[in-house]
Amino acid sequence: MREYKDRNNAQKKHYYKDSFYIPEKTQKFDVYGSKFEEDMEALASVGVQILDSYIELDQLVVYVNSEENLKALEILREVGYEILCEISAVDFIAGKGGFEVFYQLLSVSKIKRARLKCFVKEREMLASVTPLYKSANWSEREMYDMFGILIKDHPNLKRLIMPDDWHSHPLLKSYPLHGDEQAQWYEVDKIFGREYREVIGPENRDSARVDSKDTFNFSRIYHEVGKGEPPRDDRVLQEYQEDEGVAFVKKAKRDKAKILKKRP
Repeated sequence: MREYKDRNNAQKKHYYKDSFYIPEKTQKFDVYGSKFEEDMEALASVGVQILDSYIELDQLVVYVNSEENLKALEILREVGYEILCEISAVDFIAGKGGFEVFYQLLSVSKIKRARLKCFVKEREMLASVTPLYKSANWSEREMYDMFGILIKDHPNLKRLIMPDDWHSHPLLKSYPLHGDEQAQWYEVDKIFGREYREVIGPENRDSARVDSKDTFNFSRIYHEVGKGEPPRDDRVLQEYQEDEGVAFVKKAKRDKAKILKKRP
């Protein structure tokens, strides 16, 4: 949230000193000497290579090699992280040629949280952790569906959200915001056939689009009509308090309303 500052006569200035508030970065603390030290010792005892580790927002963050994700999670489960809350990734293909994958863990018995991270190169296989955590099954399928990250030894690696024949992966930064041509015509082609493109038209993929003359799907404030009826141009004043409504809510009369120039 942007920090509030008094901007009296700010429009008269030719510059702004605080156009956007930039919050302070979260602090990172050393793991050793904390309640997470035993977790780090357990990982080190089996030879897991720790690339980086720190405490941030009262949770342990550990970076390991992608080849050791399963081994590291086995140890973390043994030391008390019995719940895998989430698996996801961040697309760094343009800058680093791969993805940063993270596993969010929770220990109910010890009241601790940990996040295991690893970097996976594009088209590199990442070992499935479904044998350790059943919750990883659909999370790994979603990660494959949305990012295209390949999961090795997964029991049923197929798309979870998008259709099986969908092109590309929607959470890639290179994926067009409104979809490609196939996305634009997918349902029309599948349900009716390509010959109906001119009859039906392309799909609307803009979530902010509002059609002022569409009385089937959009409400028209002050111009209300029945569903599907022709739109009307005259304005109709609305009384938003229902008859026989809640007693302590006063019914507002638009014709008796006053505009206050200043605070009373």
